[in-house]
Amino acid sequence: MFQLSDGVKKWLVLLPTFPLPARTRVGIRRKYLAQLELKSAERSGLLIIGHPKSGNTWLKVMLSRLYQVRYGLPANRLINTDEFALKNPEIPRLASSNGYYSYEGVIGDALEPDAPDSVLKHKPVLLIARNPLDIAVSWYFQFTKRQSAHKQELINHFIPHPIDRKTVEMWEFVRHSDIGIECLVEFLNAWERRIRPLERGRIIRYEDMRADPLTTLKSVVELLGADFSDEEIREAVEFGSFDNLRKLETGGFFRQGGMRLKDRNDPTTYKVRRGKVGGYRDYFTPEQVAELEDLVYSRISPAFGYKPAAASAEPAAVSA
Repeated sequence: MFQLSDGVKKWLVLLPTFPLPARTRVGIRRKYLAQLELKSAERSGLLIIGHPKSGNTWLKVMLSRLYQVRYGLPANRLINTDEFALKNPEIPRLASSNGYYSYEGVIGDALEPDAPDSVLKHKPVLLIARNPLDIAVSWYFQFTKRQSAHKQELINHFIPHPIDRKTVEMWEFVRHSDIGIECLVEFLNAWERRIRPLERGRIIRYEDMRADPLTTLKSVVELLGADFSDEEIREAVEFGSFDNLRKLETGGFFRQGGMRLKDRNDPTTYKVRRGKVGGYRDYFTPEQVAELEDLVYSRISPAFGYKPAAASAEPAAVSA
């Protein structure tokens, strides 16, 4: 029996609503995309939570690679939700969400500790954490250079003060916008509270993926309940290396929006941009760095293990 993929279903919401007035369009999209988001999460074998620019796509590249090699699937396609599962039922569905912005908030609401019991609370749920200081810079470039028009519109209708991506400067975005550094700290703190009581919840850090991707990917495969050899995992890590992904992206290898090349002549538009731990220091004055670090390290949950000179922070002991 023919089945529509989650991606097709999403576009069946987006395309017909395009001609409508913005307020009407956003209202309809939020309602029906929220329904799709929740159903996709409920059907998934693994729910990945992460703020944009936390390594979500990188992890999906490596997980996709494991199944591409084993089942002979195209290397330029990624598992976003059910793309591979519809071709082969032995491949699990994945769901990936920030669980916060606009319609994606339905996931965060469902996983609140005081929310009613649900299917989601018994699934493997993985939070990818990253130092908010590094997220903030990468999030600025994502929002101003790569964000799709419909996602940006949904976010701008979600926050009190919409952002004009053509004119906003980095410091204004990071320090004073509704989706800047304070929001990022609260995002991680809120998700740490949600993950902690889950029976199959786990937290990994972007910094640990960078330092030891093999061990980190092994732990995710274990949470997923999949059976891959060390050799298969090592090959997936090599495929997902920064240098290889940069080469593939600049060559236009990937066909999906998450990794698709935007502008070959503008490196700030690349999905695989820098990946540098502690790279935020390259974009601000020493006084600005001090202000941002004080704000983050005074408020972020100690469970994440972030502290000044975060590149050398100890791995967070927050997995369950």
